[in-house]
Amino acid sequence: MNKIVAILCVISWAGFWSFGYLALTSDGHETGQVVVAALLAFVGFVTGVFAYMRLSHAMPMDYRRVEQG
Repeated sequence: MNKIVAILCVISWAGFWSFGYLALTSDGHETGQVVVAALLAFVGFVTGVFAYMRLSHAMPMDYRRVEQG
């Protein structure tokens, strides 16, 4: 299950950066295209954050193993 969440996390962040870039750098596009790109970037951001938080909560850091080397 963690592998699926990790794949979702990567795809979500890739979508966030891709569609966010399109929304911010579009000059000659219609307003509807910019809004759709911004909404897709927002969805990528939200799902990326939730997937990252689930991964970080599922695998807490073991401090004893880090201190021992």
